[in-house]
Formats: sequence, structure tokens, C-alpha cells
Amino acid sequence: MSDKVTNITMLVTSDVHGNIFPTTYRDHEPAPQGLARVATLIKRIREEKKHVLLLDNGDMIQGTPLTYHHAKYQAGKDNPLIRCMNELKYDAAVIGNHEFNYGMPYLQSAIQLADFPYLCGNILDKTKKEPIFGRPYEIKQIDGVKLAIIGITTHFIPNWEDPNHIEGLAFEHVLESTRRWVKEVREKEQPDVLIVAYHGGFERDLDTGEPTESLTGENVGYEICHSIEGIDILVTGHQHRSLAEKVNNVTVVQPGSNGAFLGEVSITVEHLYNSRKHVISEAKLHTITNEIEPDKTILRLVSSYEEETQKWLDQPIGKIDGDMIIHDAFETRVKETPFIEFINKVQMDAANVAISSTALFHNASPGFPQNITMRDIVSNYIYPNTLKVIEISGADMKHALELSATYFNLDQEGELEVSRSFLEPKPQHYNYDMWEGIDYTLDISREVGDRVQELNIKGNPVIADEMYEVVMNNYRAAGGGDYVMFKGKQVVKEITTDMTELIADYISERSVIEATCNHNWRVKK
Repeated sequence: MSDKVTNITMLVTSDVHGNIFPTTYRDHEPAPQGLARVATLIKRIREEKKHVLLLDNGDMIQGTPLTYHHAKYQAGKDNPLIRCMNELKYDAAVIGNHEFNYGMPYLQSAIQLADFPYLCGNILDKTKKEPIFGRPYEIKQIDGVKLAIIGITTHFIPNWEDPNHIEGLAFEHVLESTRRWVKEVREKEQPDVLIVAYHGGFERDLDTGEPTESLTGENVGYEICHSIEGIDILVTGHQHRSLAEKVNNVTVVQPGSNGAFLGEVSITVEHLYNSRKHVISEAKLHTITNEIEPDKTILRLVSSYEEETQKWLDQPIGKIDGDMIIHDAFETRVKETPFIEFINKVQMDAANVAISSTALFHNASPGFPQNITMRDIVSNYIYPNTLKVIEISGADMKHALELSATYFNLDQEGELEVSRSFLEPKPQHYNYDMWEGIDYTLDISREVGDRVQELNIKGNPVIADEMYEVVMNNYRAAGGGDYVMFKGKQVVKEITTDMTELIADYISERSVIEATCNHNWRVKK
């Protein structure tokens, strides 16, 4: 029997990646996403519900031309994403891995501007061994109900991030840290509802427990639900999945990416006669559509930032002589095109080395039209990567190419298709690399691990124990994407200028770029 019932609604955003405006930066077309549309829904739900909490689960301040332009050219002005979050009265936010992409001073400036706490219990000051970002958890009291929100961030950040951006930090393993904070908060605070907001995802099928990715230890949401007692709700992110379900009786939500969904967890608390409380929670997702009008207050808050960004994006850079359009993303990965060769050429020029590897990051990459603007560059090169030259052996090179070759399978008709592991639980097209400076063939009819054929450099076979200098982006050089053969390798040189700037400089210095393609690699079935 209960005295009363308290209904609390927790709204969740995650992996918004700087998307505020309801259009694409590539072509200004309406897009069913963005914080301005999400804001309309948040305000509508607040009008309908009495007790509403609003939480962001990380990767908010990086990811669009707007955030890049602000970080590079307007960092002295208020952060546009934090301005929007303050307007929406967020209750708390969690640090995501991409929060570090523009450097620690930029991140600290954003945190200082926030009217809400940033939570993270497992990123520590290396010397003091204490959480470095504000506090590890937040307590909320609502109508006699005590809620605790613990913030946790993927500990894999050192595998990808520029070391200069995380200097002096220690990243405690998510499981170890979550277990400790859940125990401490349960004992010290005795909350009625305990929420873990984890900027990370799931490594296993939520129903069967079967591995859905190589068990690197990066995403441990399944293990959190099954091995740590005392958690009522687990907010997840990082993988850009759309999830709203139960895992081992823990309510789980993950609201996609780019503001395409708003997560909602309904929390019902029955106040029992003996002062105990019975908690029921259920998650669901709201899909953001083009029919949801963007919130005018949010748009007005950041309109000047957007205008400056659009001017910058329309700056003419140079011209292409020939065809550098990407006509088919799949075919671009099967046989070399002028666009991929060009990106590798830019990397080799910047690093002054003869071997390079790059990826086509996503299937919407348009390539370059004949008249190039900054908009064209950022539409293709969507990450704030820098470059590293690392020294690898011929055996490392072959191993990396064999890993790339797992991108393909043969279907029942014997035709090439993308392997399921590169499509689920999220698309990972960015983990298939294409190389310049070597000649090779990937034969997908052969067994995995024996697909690299005719691996040569300057007409001679690549030698397994010979060392070669290769330029690649900082994510890959650190072993990102399971390219463990690169992790810890000798760094010969770092080019700390962002790749979008390197591409723009390369084009503007030459004015006209000839679209060439030497077809140094191919994929066959």
C-alpha cells in the first residue's frame, strides 16, 4: 500500500555532435535532427509533465562546421552549444570522448560557462587521483524522491585522442570506477533511484549476450548491467544506436546521434507506508521529424555563430580539373578513385613521406565539385583529425591490409558486399583504409587473413621485417578501429594542423588540382 506516487520524467540527449540547426551543412536541405528541433519537444514535454529532468550523455560540443569554426576562429566567444544547453536548463551533462577534440582549454572554457554540472567519475588527475571534471555524481531531490546520477566516460580515450589534449589525465576502467561509485553512492547517499550515465555502449547482444564486436573492453554496457548491483537506469551513448529496453532488469536508453532522437525514461516511485519506496522505470525514444518546428529561441541564440560559419563555408578555395565526385561510396572502396588518391597525396605532402593510408569516412561523402569551397571540404572530411607518421614493419602493413579486407564478404551469388561487422551495431565505414605509395590487391574469394596479394613497393615485394614510414590520421595511428598493429609504434613526426586546413591549404596554394588516379590497389572477388 502506498501513501502517494511520484512520476518523474528523465529526458536524455547524447552524441548531438554540434548539431543545432535543422538543415544539413552540405546543401541546406531540411534534416530531421538537431538540438533546435529537440528543444521544441523538450519544452512541450515540460508543459505536459510536472517533474522533468534533462540530461546530456556526452559528445555535445564537437562535430559540425559550426563547432569547428567556433573552436578555430571564435573560441573567445561563449560556446554556442553551452548557450543552448543553459537556455534549455539541463540538469547535468557527462563528458564524452569527442569533448577533448579541440583541446583541454577549450573544454574547460565550455564547462565554466555551463549553468549545470559536468559529471565524470573515472577521468582523474594523474597526480591527485581525483576526478578532474567537477564531481562524479549529482543528487536531485524531487517531491520526496532522492535521485543520484553518476557520470562515467569511456576509458578508451587515450587510444584515439591527441596526447597533448589529455596530458596529466588518468582514465580509470569503466567497470572498476562504476562499481566503486555505485557502492559509495548507495551507502553514503542512499538514493531511491540510482542512474548511471555512461558515455559508452554495448559489446554484446542485449538478449543473448553474444559478442557483437571484438571484445576490446571499449563498450561494457552489458557487463555493467549484469555484474554491478544497485543500478536502476543505465543511460548509454557513443555507439550512436537507438535503444530503449531492459537489460537484466536495468532500464536502458541510448538516443542515437545528431539530435535525431530524444530519449525518455518514465520513473514511477510509490511511497510505501514504512517509508520504503518502490521504483518502476521504462524507456522510450521520440523520433525527431521535419514536422517538429525548430525552437526559435535556440536558433536566435546562435544565429550570429551560424552566419559567420556559413560565410566561411562559402569561401572559394580552388578548382578541380577532371572528376573528383564520389558517384558510389561502395565502388569507391572497391577500386581507387581520384578523390581517395587526392586525400592520400595531401597527407604525403604534409608529412613528406611516400606511403599514406586514409578512409572514406561515411557514405554521404560527395567528393569535390569543380569549384571547391570550405563547405565541400568539411562535407567530406568530417573529423578534426591531425596526422602522424609512424614507423611500421612490412608485417604490420600486411596485417593492417588484412584487417581492412574483412570489410568485404561475398554474398550467395558471389558478389561483393559489406561485412555485417562493419554495419552493426553501428556503421564503421571509416575503419576501411585505402593506401597510396604501395601496390596491392585484396582477393575476397580467399580466406580471411590471406586476402592480401601482390603487396609491392616501387616494384619490389614489401619485406616483413623491413621498416616503413607511413602517414595516417591520429585516430588510426593510435590503434583506433582495432588496428592494434599500429598502437605504440615509433612516432616519427606529428603534423598538428587539422586535416581540413591541410586540404584547404593544399588546394589554395595550387589553385587548380588535376584529378588523377594511378589505380595502385584493387579489390577482386
